[in-house]
Amino acid sequence: TTKTGEITVHVERFRLLAKCLHPLPIEKETEEKTYAAFTDPELRYRQRYVDLIVHLGVRELFRRRTAIVQAIREFFNQRGYLEVETPILQPVYGGAFARPFVTHLHALNMPLYLRIANELYLKRLIIGGFTGVYEFSKDFRNEGIDRFHNPEFTQVELYVAYQDYYWMMELVEALLETVVQRVTGGTKVRYGDLELVFQAPFRRVRYYEALEQVLGVDVRPLNEAALLQLLHQRDIPPPEAPYERIDLIAQLFDKAVEPTLKQPTFVLDYPVEISPLAKRHREDPSVTERFELIVAGKELANAYSELNDPLDQRARLERQAALRAAGGMEAMPLDEDFLRALEYGLPPTAGLGLGIDRLTMLLCDAPSIQEVIFFPLLRPEDGTSPPPPAK
Repeated sequence: TTKTGEITVHVERFRLLAKCLHPLPIEKETEEKTYAAFTDPELRYRQRYVDLIVHLGVRELFRRRTAIVQAIREFFNQRGYLEVETPILQPVYGGAFARPFVTHLHALNMPLYLRIANELYLKRLIIGGFTGVYEFSKDFRNEGIDRFHNPEFTQVELYVAYQDYYWMMELVEALLETVVQRVTGGTKVRYGDLELVFQAPFRRVRYYEALEQVLGVDVRPLNEAALLQLLHQRDIPPPEAPYERIDLIAQLFDKAVEPTLKQPTFVLDYPVEISPLAKRHREDPSVTERFELIVAGKELANAYSELNDPLDQRARLERQAALRAAGGMEAMPLDEDFLRALEYGLPPTAGLGLGIDRLTMLLCDAPSIQEVIFFPLLRPEDGTSPPPPAK
């Protein structure tokens, strides 16, 4: 050390391995205050390489993200499920409500879409004879960017034959309890001002019951005008037109109910109209055997007993196609090849989609999805957007 106690290195000889043309940002101190180094979020995301150099905690966050993926993969592999790969470029998009990215294949002169989900291909594999398959997938949705959404994101989807959504709830409880314990050392996680407990059993509540608990009224008999009034009373904007009555109910749930669900909660039995790929409930055909897992006020997972009746599935997808033709851009188009596959027989199947980015946010106490993606999509550095390419 020097006379002032600063650690130094006595160098007798050195060899230059790489040139550094920029000084690294360092923390600066004055008598009045300490100036933190490299803390502007957008600059950190844009120059993630510098962020990783100067912030050891950021490197640790991404190591934890990898540990989460490894723990999930090990959990599935131990149960004999097969990891697979399905197309990213798809001739027909489906498996979710979302606007896709569109591209063009010159070799065959045909439009293609970046996948918004891989569900329909994974179900084809179950039809083909596999009894359990999963995939970590990069999915793409041409929609907004905010704290919880990035146009490119990661999820894992799992499909297991001869099971249903009740079984899947228990699997998800075991999966998350295992992953959280392995990654954090316990089942309690600090996320902002919340202490989340990932210990089975998780709370369960039915969709319409959750609405009634928050709104104080059963929304099922209400007409469109009454639903709009409920939205207005809570300063919630209606969904974009064109919309149907069920879309008003979904908006009430998303904006009024979901934010109140802090601890891990299974919301069960979603309406048929907003669950076109889920099997009708065995006791109430107006709802489906579907659940979403809500944690800290946001969806973490979506799962259901898969619809395996090809006639019912065709009717529901034809309805989606009609909605799309009427201007509902997020409705799913008709996938004739998937319907043909269903006609060969999909066994009773439970399916799951789990968001890797959002799970990482929870287990790393990250305030935004941009914190847990190495290189999130950002606006151009000069603040402008280039014109679209000529057709």
